Amino acid sequence: MRYALGGIAVNKLRSALTMLGILIGVASVILLVGVGNGASEQVQDSLESLGTNTLTISPARGAGAGGTAVRPLTLDDAEALTHRDAVPDVAAVAPVVQASGTGSYDGASHEIPQIVGTGPQWFSITNSAVGQGRVFTADELEQGRKVVVLGRSVVSELFAGVDPVGRQIVVQGVPLEVIGVLKAKGSAGAQDADDVAVLPLTTVQATLTGYGSLSQIVVQARSAERLASAQGEVSAVLNARHHVTDPSAADYRILNQAQLLETRTETTRTFTVLLGAVAAISLLVGGIGITNIMLVTVTERIREIGIRKAIGAPKGVIMSQFLAEATLLSVGGGLLGVAVALIASRFTLAGVEPVLTTGSMALAFGVSVLIGLVFGSLPASRAAGLRPIEALRHE
Repeated sequence: MRYALGGIAVNKLRSALTMLGILIGVASVILLVGVGNGASEQVQDSLESLGTNTLTISPARGAGAGGTAVRPLTLDDAEALTHRDAVPDVAAVAPVVQASGTGSYDGASHEIPQIVGTGPQWFSITNSAVGQGRVFTADELEQGRKVVVLGRSVVSELFAGVDPVGRQIVVQGVPLEVIGVLKAKGSAGAQDADDVAVLPLTTVQATLTGYGSLSQIVVQARSAERLASAQGEVSAVLNARHHVTDPSAADYRILNQAQLLETRTETTRTFTVLLGAVAAISLLVGGIGITNIMLVTVTERIREIGIRKAIGAPKGVIMSQFLAEATLLSVGGGLLGVAVALIASRFTLAGVEPVLTTGSMALAFGVSVLIGLVFGSLPASRAAGLRPIEALRHE
């Protein structure tokens, strides 16, 4: 080990560059897997925040059964889903229309991507709790009052250091009184769940979208265990209302939140594996760098090898020396890579906060050590196989 350390110290710059290759590979594997884990957690938290016992009904694209035109979702459809005799496993229903627009207050403006028009039930169905103020009431919905509940992102853009509750903003030329602020939900990648404004359905229809079809109907089952039966009941009611004879060609779609959570989790898991595989290529390149440098080192030290063998050094000692040198390079690069990954994980990468796991760090470091052993074995074997007389003659 002393000779190995001495060999590394002789060529400091070359050794540092070789370790840099391993460092980049290890740090890349750990960070990219961490980004995948972070994205998975964000998606899971975002979906779970909506509740695992919810169904989202939206119009299907294209033609309905038999090539007929798609029938839009209407308030009558939402009303039909509130009848207990037809849908006993449904706890609550909220019709939804969606729009986007620019909100402004006191010279500040912000593009709001999600303007939601709905009823008071929407807040409990989607687990959208209010942190300040209150939600609008059924009376305000019926009267079409111009009130709004804002998400945290909208508040931070329009009300810097000002309490928004009780103040008035203008959205697409419509003055609205802010009556509440939602608790923060966070974001899932590029989508910010807090960049939202929630208004009474009647207000949005009267001022922004018109009295047309609904964008969605959000349904809450009585429990997560009764979600499947609730979905069957909802399908039966809508099939009857939309005259659907072939369920596979229905003119609406029902999104099961639990199924979506499972699908998204599987997708992000695959995404994480792919990221780790891409980063592993960097480790492979670093291993090739170790082989290259160690072959050069053996060539430079052929005469030294010949002298050591001439005075009695066995083949195993020579091989161990160069194998130890290659392993020290990979271990040093691996440890530095883990340190860099730990530091970099404190920052947000591509809108995602990396979530590092002990397993990924141990695996990346273990692979870096293995790479030192595997890729260092060829140069070490070559050094050990040199004949003393030929090595001593080498210039």
